[in-house]
Formats: sequence, structure tokens, C-alpha cells
Amino acid sequence: MKIALFPGSFDPVTKAHVDILKRALPLFDKVVIGIGLNSTKAPYLSTEKRKAMLRAVFANEPKIEVQTYEGLTVDFCKKINAGYMIRGIRTVSDFEYEKAIAQMNHALAPEIESIFIVSKPGYSSISSTIVRDILRNNGDVQQFIPKEAFDLL
Repeated sequence: MKIALFPGSFDPVTKAHVDILKRALPLFDKVVIGIGLNSTKAPYLSTEKRKAMLRAVFANEPKIEVQTYEGLTVDFCKKINAGYMIRGIRTVSDFEYEKAIAQMNHALAPEIESIFIVSKPGYSSISSTIVRDILRNNGDVQQFIPKEAFDLL
């Protein structure tokens, strides 16, 4: 079984995340959306809210599971038997950052392959960081967040 991990904070999930995941889904038998918990960062949304949003967005997709994890992403991949890690690339700077992470992950766990999926142009400016800033300032984020997730905000 080909299992992939799509790791991230998903704080909040965006239409860009959904696009990457939907395009990756046909490549794998199962995709685990891994909500990484980082004790040095204070999330905007609770872990439970992020899980609920992702489960709502992908409620009709039996190949997708949502889980949380702490620690090294490659260790979580091993725990769930994922041989692949999906990463979205929006910009050249994303590529440089993700390439460095992929190379370190490969050094730690050469059996886990990083798969880069380039964002569609219409989604390249959408990031959770920017969406969080808009939310914090009471702006309208409806155009950036899937309806199922927006309904849970």
C-alpha cells in the first residue's frame, strides 16, 4: 500500500492545501494529513478546531485520514508506514526551503521520498500565515478557505 503524509500546521486549512492534496490523492492508496504540533509556536486555532475543519473538508474522501503528531516528521512517517511526504511549492523561496528540508529528511530516513507538487497560479499567494493575519484583523477570508472549513470558524 502506498501511504503518503501531507504534513503542516493547517492553521487554518486553505484552498491551496486542498488543491495540492486533491492533485496528490490519485498517486497514493492512502494519505494522512498530519497536523504538526510545535510547542514553540502558539497556534491561532486549537488542534481540535483544525482537525474538525480538515475532517469536514475531506468527509467524502475515504483515502484520507487526519492525525496529529509531535517531533520529527520522518519519525511520524515511519510510525504510520508512509513512504512518501507531500509538499506544496508556491514560490522559488518555498522550493529552496523545502529542498533543504527534503535533503535533511533524506539523510535521516532515505527510504522516505519527498514529493513536491507545484501550486496552481491562482493559489500561489495563499498561505496560512497571511490568512491568519487577515483573521486576526477581522478581515474576510471566505475566498481563501474551503466552505466546509469556513463554516467552522
